[in-house]
Amino acid sequence: MDGARALADLWRLAQLPEEALAGAELSGGDPVFPSSFAVATAAQSTIAAAALAACELAHVRGTPRQRVAVDARHAAAECLGWFSLDGREPQLWDKFSGLYRARDGWVRVHANFRHHRDGALRLLGLDSGTAERKDAEDAMAHWEALAFEQAAADAGLVATALRSFDQWDATEQGRAVAAQPLFNLTRIGDAPPRALPALALAQRPLEGVRVLDLTRILAGPVGGRALAAYGADVMLVNAPHLPNIEAIADTSRGKRSVLLDLRTPGDRATMDTLLQDAHVFLQGYRPGALASLGYGPGQLAARRPGIVCVSLSAYGTQGPWQDRRGFDSLVQTAMGFNRAEAEAFGDTQRPRPLPMQILDEATGYLIAFGAAVALRRQQLEGGSWHVQLSLAQTGHWIRQLGRVADGFSVTPPALEPYLETVPSGFGQLCGLRHSAHLGRTPAGWPRPSEPPGHSPPRW
Repeated sequence: MDGARALADLWRLAQLPEEALAGAELSGGDPVFPSSFAVATAAQSTIAAAALAACELAHVRGTPRQRVAVDARHAAAECLGWFSLDGREPQLWDKFSGLYRARDGWVRVHANFRHHRDGALRLLGLDSGTAERKDAEDAMAHWEALAFEQAAADAGLVATALRSFDQWDATEQGRAVAAQPLFNLTRIGDAPPRALPALALAQRPLEGVRVLDLTRILAGPVGGRALAAYGADVMLVNAPHLPNIEAIADTSRGKRSVLLDLRTPGDRATMDTLLQDAHVFLQGYRPGALASLGYGPGQLAARRPGIVCVSLSAYGTQGPWQDRRGFDSLVQTAMGFNRAEAEAFGDTQRPRPLPMQILDEATGYLIAFGAAVALRRQQLEGGSWHVQLSLAQTGHWIRQLGRVADGFSVTPPALEPYLETVPSGFGQLCGLRHSAHLGRTPAGWPRPSEPPGHSPPRW
């Protein structure tokens, strides 16, 4: 499937006007980076969908439609998530993260957060203060893969066993994911249309839209960053007691960055004040975590009628894994991508990851797409809305895009034509320019990224 057809399918799934597709110009196609999967198509179509939906919301607000052009090479390059700070490429993976050979297969462990790393090492019977990677490899060799996966899940940790597509499809969770659409858009309350500010021709399509971004790891932050690129006022809300990864320097381009501890009455009062002027509430915490603090979708719709809530999870809202934590690399392993990629490459001795964290990246742009679609519905029909997405649902969709027969024959493109260097609160940031080119109001991030807590918690 090429990018234009994938975009058209996304557009129709969201029930958007067919005539708006005439404004999309998609060039190039797979393969761009070595893979047997249509990762460039996934990148190009989701980025185009997000940008075109933002422009369609602007059209509802009274401005003419505009052209949206996305090149597959640029889109795929952007989804690599590459960046440097002051000329240094950050080390994004902990030494204990990655694949381990178990007694009967493979296990992937995510250890980028210290509490996840220390928990995994305890499960392996190791001291986190003295253990080395070789110690962890030796200990994992005594476990069966599925047993370690279950023990990790029971302990609230993040690890998955390697499966084939057939093995994943046979699981209860695999069947639950396959039975769900790519995303769910649900009306969760009554409210009149909440008029957005009028737009001038030169304004970006989402100017005047206020977004509370309560996300931390890649997919959610990418979604908030895309909304910011199209003009939304995005406020990244971090909790002061929770860790972040260095990618925050790249994914928070265009955003304000504040600190709020929603466990405290004072900061909840501040959040409630922010909420009254917000249009979108984006969250990527473990299912139920924010609801326990009073910020679940139904609670938000009651408190701020007309809100658009966007919820991200790892494995969807149905099935036995619906409450499990997860990250892109783990979902790839559990769902069968790593085995399928190795088989296509011709080396089955070691599982092979996709060339980018495309489940995260594509889901991020689907978040921006879903938010714009729901905002448009709110403008036309009123109501409060809930958009639900998951990495696993995006993975299932990527499988449906088909395979690339000659995917490993390509030489990856140079990144230099797509890079920009800008000041940031983290140092001199070199990263990828946004790949959606809007004909009238160019997308981008005039606000530099800033460390958590740099801005005051007010609009």
